[in-house]
Order: sequence, then structure tokens, then C-alpha cells
Amino acid sequence: MKSPASFHSFGGSSSKLSNYSRSFELPEDFDDLAGDEYGVGGAMLPIFLSGLQRNNQQDLVEVTLELENDSIVFCSVTPSTTPQQVGAEEKEGGSVNGSSGILARSLSATSRIRRKFAWLKSGSSSRASSSAAEVDQIQDRRITARDERRIKAKLQRTKSSAERALKGLRFISKNTGENDAVEMWKRVESRFESLAKDGLLAREDFGECIGMVDSKEFAVGIFDALARRRRQRIEKITKEELHDFWSQISDQSFDARLQIFFDMADSNEDGRVTREEVQELIMLSASANKLSKLKEQAEEYASLIMEELDPENFGYIELWQLETLLLQRDTYMNYSRPLSTASVGWSQNLSSVRPKSMFRRMCFKLRCLLLENWRRGWILLLWIMAMATLFVWKFMQYKNRAAFQVMGYCLCTAKGSAETLKLNMALILLPVCRNTLTWLRSTKARSFVPFDDSINFHKTIACAIAIGVLVHGGSHLACDFIRLTNAPSEKFALIASDFSHGKRPTYLELLIGILGITGIAMVIFMAIAFILATSHFRRNILRFPAPFNRLTGFNAFWYSHHLLGLVYILLVIHGTFLYLSHQWYQRSTWMYIAVPLLLYMGERTVRACRAEHYSVKIFKVSVLPGDVFSMVMSKPQGFKYKSGQYIFLQCPSISPFEWHPFSITSAPGDEYLSVHIRTVGDWTKELKRVFTEVNDSPFVIGRARFGGPGYIDNNCQPKLLVDGPYGAPAQDYRNYDVLLLVGLGIGATPFVSILRDLLNNSRPEDQMDLATEMSRSDDSWNSLASSNYTANSSLTIGGKKKSPPRTRNAYFYWVTRESGSFEWFKGVMDEVAEMDHKGQIELHNYLTSVYEEGDARSTLITMVQALNHAKHGVDILSGTRVRTHFARPNWKEVFRKIASKHPHATVGVFYCGMPVLAKELKKLSVELSHLTSTRFEFHKEYF
Repeated sequence: MKSPASFHSFGGSSSKLSNYSRSFELPEDFDDLAGDEYGVGGAMLPIFLSGLQRNNQQDLVEVTLELENDSIVFCSVTPSTTPQQVGAEEKEGGSVNGSSGILARSLSATSRIRRKFAWLKSGSSSRASSSAAEVDQIQDRRITARDERRIKAKLQRTKSSAERALKGLRFISKNTGENDAVEMWKRVESRFESLAKDGLLAREDFGECIGMVDSKEFAVGIFDALARRRRQRIEKITKEELHDFWSQISDQSFDARLQIFFDMADSNEDGRVTREEVQELIMLSASANKLSKLKEQAEEYASLIMEELDPENFGYIELWQLETLLLQRDTYMNYSRPLSTASVGWSQNLSSVRPKSMFRRMCFKLRCLLLENWRRGWILLLWIMAMATLFVWKFMQYKNRAAFQVMGYCLCTAKGSAETLKLNMALILLPVCRNTLTWLRSTKARSFVPFDDSINFHKTIACAIAIGVLVHGGSHLACDFIRLTNAPSEKFALIASDFSHGKRPTYLELLIGILGITGIAMVIFMAIAFILATSHFRRNILRFPAPFNRLTGFNAFWYSHHLLGLVYILLVIHGTFLYLSHQWYQRSTWMYIAVPLLLYMGERTVRACRAEHYSVKIFKVSVLPGDVFSMVMSKPQGFKYKSGQYIFLQCPSISPFEWHPFSITSAPGDEYLSVHIRTVGDWTKELKRVFTEVNDSPFVIGRARFGGPGYIDNNCQPKLLVDGPYGAPAQDYRNYDVLLLVGLGIGATPFVSILRDLLNNSRPEDQMDLATEMSRSDDSWNSLASSNYTANSSLTIGGKKKSPPRTRNAYFYWVTRESGSFEWFKGVMDEVAEMDHKGQIELHNYLTSVYEEGDARSTLITMVQALNHAKHGVDILSGTRVRTHFARPNWKEVFRKIASKHPHATVGVFYCGMPVLAKELKKLSVELSHLTSTRFEFHKEYF
């Protein structure tokens, strides 16, 4: 049974008496143990302590001993201060240097106590020997070193550091005020009522009750720690006990939270945490954050923590050491946060710049809206004006004709909408002419035409076509056809010459005639293509039973869109056999669609010829975590592209008709092409199977079991065709001073090529010869990167040097749910971290499956991560030199710091991922552009 004891010696130069006190009660049979020799400690201990006054200084020390059976074990001597000394230290700002005298005197007292009472370090006086004395001397030095660290840690603790540490140790989702605490307890109480049985809450339901639904094991650890405080081993608790537990974990005191965290590890309640107990807590934290790889290495990381906190090798750590680790959290973390201290101070007060009056706020929002959308605005305005002009022109034209006397405004409305349909059927082809748009992106047209919105414009025109069809078809079927068939004979005589043999047609004859059949067929085909192109069908959001499930997915969208080829044929026929127009120039349908249709057909022809010429050879296929595989292939002769662009791939052995787009992840200076593909559909799954599953070996390339002619090449590999490259928003990155690249999951692929290109352009010439040393044979494609890089990459074909790149800095934020995703571009991350000597590129990885930094469930992982990176230079989650952050970035803070660091610069914000984040990034780009001197231009790319 261990019992701590404290002896206090108070002395000074003006007193010869000692004030000796003991803070423990000795057992009743202590006198029997002491005997004539005073037993344990004896009479010499207080006499010696009173002799410490001879230092002629105001010494005040605290001696901590441990009583165990028949022995006393000396633990430590720590300095204490009188109130006068405390006041003096506060005036000096609590400086650690001001404590050197106290520290020196206390350590001197420690050594004197040890020399006087050598028996304190052994359980029996009979063990004193020469060898034991040497061991004692070593032990003296170890204890002295630990005492010194404890004293310094105690003196270094400040209110501000404790407040920062409090933010890094939370057991609930946020810091709570008084009102929040009451509201949160009501929710906990409500969950208790639904989970409790017979008024008792089970231990395994504690996590769900307090809101840790996904971390029940961690919550059980908290439960056990709080139960041990009550000296209980319980499996169920009452509501009153739950309230007590809740009050403790929601306590705003750092010391209270720290004690709970320490008690979770201190399972045997001895006030010490061993390496095994640290390992158990790491495994518990890893389990709460679903980090299976971290659990496998928990023993290694526990040893790392012990090495940091227990350099004297006592084999355990105490509460103050864990406290030191948390208080110094910022010191451990700052090495990987270069943006935390901006090179230029943040001088703008955003709240003061924002207009305060309602009128000025409205003007400010209108100004932001106009400046952000002026390029879209003038295109849409021009388009709407063109449609309105054509509608009015055709409406007035038919209003002045004889047919108006028969069919009235129904005819004018139908003909006016028909004219807008001709225009839109022509325009809808332009946004999908990819080669033309790619060329236009490289011209000055990009400054006033929003090419990034080409697909959105395509969809907008499709909606206008749907409206035009309803108006045109509805006017005919529900109005003018009826008025025509029921018109008086004298009125019909005005237009009788426009019909066959001057005979009035019946309603049925109008429907089954050439115009009726072609019109109805076009409506049906367009309806099918339009419906299957909506997001609910195209993204498989709707679920149908077989065989109707084939109506959803990309294949249904792709094949249904080819029905539009028949629509254009029917449109030409429909526009040729008009009743009321007889001159060739009046039948103007072909005039509208001729040029766009020829342009589109020409592009498709070029695409087919180029794809056959761009048949590639596969160098390497690697299966990566997260249902992703990478393909490294030969670069076709004459194939030129820019970073950020994408290509289409076709594998005839899977389907001779399907083409699928993928971002290029290699750099333009590389002698190969690479793509990273996520298996999310039938085609990508089959592509992975075709290129990886050969003879039961997942990494052997080539198949010899293809029967179709032309589906395999001379090396018995499946034929893979490439079409492209095609323009994407990210290809314009060179037009900006600073880049902010944001990728969600597989959306990081277009930015990897940009990072590699930036690195190649900024690499010093004297390091070209060392490039081959940077290859990584274990990476999916990086092993080919540096070896193929040559010094001539900075030259154009004509031998002229390229103009120096405008881009000075790039910030890459990669947000993903799975830690295994970091394996995809591990080689690139390491290469950038090692070769970017100018500090041009900053990489930030974010793992959303781990609880945010500051949550108690991730606190220990954060510490392990920082310690391992400081010692080995490798992140424990990504396996790269780039530190992984937890949860999601604070995007507002990211934008603010970039604006602060790069005033008067133009920042290109490029985003690739799901649409959910695009709105927030766009809003911040607009807001910060008008509140700071930095201009942010947002570009998005969905997948």
C-alpha cells in the first residue's frame, strides 16, 4: 500500500528553528516499527531539514516521499515560494529565468538529502553496498533531471497556454456556455429516457447517450475512468450519476479535462501511465477514428511518446508530463503550418469594411454580383435578345399574312416559338464541340467568354428547347389545328392554295401527315434524352427493379443522347415540308443548323481518326487503396497537352462505343501519360479487371483471351484508345500570380499535373542530373517521372526559351475521407516536399474521417503525429512528408491568410469535386476580392 507524504521545511537567516510538518498520518503501529532507532526516517530527518536554513536565503522546498511497508522512497524536491516571492515573480512576468535561483537551491537540497539519507532509495538498509551506491548516483541524476523538467514546466504554465490547451482537449463537440450546457443536457436527458431500462443506463449505451454514437469504445473508456473515481466497478448508472459524469466531461477547466484524459490511461489508478497503457489509449483513439493502420503501429507510437516524455527511462509518465505535452501543443504543431504567420500583417478589419446600412449592403451585393457574373451576363443577354428578336420578327410576319385570319394568334405564337427552336437547336451543339472550345481557351476570347460554363450553357439551352417545344406543339395541337379544321369556308379559301388540292385537312390528317409524324417523333426522342440526362437518372439516384434499372446510369444517358442524331434528321424533314411556306429561303431550318452540325460532325470524325492513331501501350497498372487504380501509358507521337486538361479513353474489348473522360496526372514535360481512375461504374470496374486480372496476379499486364478482331495489339495487350486532350478550367492556371487548388477525393487528379509542372519549371538547373534519384519504384507512376525529365524541357520546339511563369506560389488542399487515398499521389507529395527548395508550393492534406483537431478522440493522434514528423519527417497517416490535418479546413481562414500573405495579387481558385463545396468557395472568392486588395477568381470542375 503506497501512501504519499510531504515534508515542508521553512527557514530563513533570521530564525534558528524549523517548522516541520507532515501531510500524512503514520499507522498506529508505527512506534513498533520504529524501535529504538526511530525506524523509518528516524529523528534525523526533521533535524536535517531544519538545517537547510543555513543557505542564508529564503529557501522553501517541498519534499515528496512514498511510504511502502518498511521503506521510504524519495520522489522529488520541488521549490515553493512565499507570497512575497510570488508577487515578485508576477511583476517580472513569470519569467522562467527568474526561477533559476530557486531551482538551483532545490536541486542542491535534493543532493544533500540524498547524501544524508542514502537509505531512502532502498527498501532496507542492508542493501547499501558499493555497487548500490553507483546505482544510486545514476538514479540521483535521473531524478534530478526529471525534477528540473517538472519545475520548469510548472513555472512555464500560463493562463494563455492553458486556454489554448483547453481548446485541444474537448470531450463534447464544442465549448459550452451556460445556456448551451443546459440545452445539451436536455438532449442527453432525452436520450437517457429512451435508452435506460428500469431507470439505469447500461455502460455500452453511455456513448450513444452523450452523443458519441460513432465512438462507443472511447465513450466506454471515459465511463470507466469516471467510475474509477468513485472507487466503483459498475455496469449501469442512474440519471443522477449520469448528470455527474456529464458535468465532469463538460467542465470548462483544463485541469479537470486533463485529469479525465489521464485517468482513461491510468487503468490501475497508481498515478502513473506506462508504455502499455499509452498503447491502449492510442488503440482506443485509432478505433474511434477508424484508423486501422494506426492500431497496427500503436506499440511503436507509444514508445515514441515515452521517449519524448520519459527521457530518464523510468518506464512511466505522470500527470504533469501529459500536461506539458498538451500545453506545448502549438510548439509541436507549428512546424507544419507555414500559413499561421503571414508575411504581411492582416491590416484590414473586415467587419469595418462591410457596409452597415441596408441600402449600401444591397448596392455592395449588386456590385459583387455584376462583377462576378458579367461574362455570363452578356452571353445570356445576347442569347435572350436573339430569341426575342426572332420570335417577334416571325410573330409579326405571320400576323400580316392571310393565315392569321383563319388561325389567329395561335399560328403567330407557334411560328415564333419555332424560330427560337431553330436557333437553339443550332446553338446547343457549340458547347459540346470540345476541340473548338479547347482551341478558343488558348485565345483572348477566354477573357470575355466563360468557357468553364459551357456545359451549364448546354443545359440552359436544352431547357429553352423544352419550353419552345411545349409552346410550339401546344399551339398547334390545342389551338390552330382546331381553328383550321373548324374555320368557315370563306376564310379557309384565303389559304386553300397552301394545302394539297385546296382541300381542307382533318385533324387526324394533320397528325398523321409528314409534319405531324416528324414533330411527334422528335418530341418523343427529345423527351427520352432529356429525362435520362437529368441528374437523378444519370447519377443512379433513382432505383428501379430489373430490367428497368438499365434506364439509369451513365450508359443510359450516353446512348439516349445519340437519339438526337435522328432528331436533327427529322428536324430537316420537318422544316422542309411546311404548309404555309413554299420558297426555299422561307424554309430556313437548314440555314440555322448547317454550320454547327457540320462543325460537330467534323469534330466527331477527327475524334475517330485521332483515336485510332493514338492507340497507346500500357507501361504499368497499379491497384491503389480506395477502389482506385493508376495507368501509366506511352505518350502518342505529337500528343501535346497542358496541365489540368483531360482525355477520353476507350477500350474496344469492353465497348467499341463508350468513351470516358479522365484527368491527366502526368506533367507536360513527362515522356508518358498517366491517369488515376476510381472504379465507380460498370465500365471502370471492367477496365480494371481487363488490365489487372491475368493468371490470378493482380499486377500483371496483358490479356490473351480476346476474340474480337482489332481488340488486342501486337503484344497481346488489350487495345486502349486515347482521344484528346481537351480543355478544362485548370489549364489556365498560368494566368495567375497565386494558385489555390482544392480537390475532394479523386478530384485532386487535375491538380497533381499542375504541381508536377510547377515543380519542373522551378527546379534549379544544377539539380537536373539528380532527378533520377528522386524516382520511387514503389509508386504507381512516379518512378518514370524524374528519369524522363530533361533540361530541354524549358525550351520550346523552336529552341526559344519560354517566358518565365507568372505563378509564384501554389496552395494545394486535398480533402478526403479515407487515409488510404494518400497512397494515390504519395510519390508526388514526397517529391514536392523534397525538391521545392524555394517554398513555392504548400501542401495540405485533410482527413475528414478523423475528428477535428481539439477533440479528445484525436488529441493523442495529433501529438503522435507531430512527434513522429519531428523525429522522422514522415506523417503517420499519409506516409509522406506532408502533415495531415483532421476534419475539414476552415476555408474562411484559408482565404484570409492567403489574402494577407499576397496583397495586390490575382489568385486563381480552382476546385474539382462534388458541387456541395463549390458554393462556399465561390462566395468567399467574391467576398474577399472586394474586402481586400487581393483578387480571387473562382473556377470549378465537377466529376
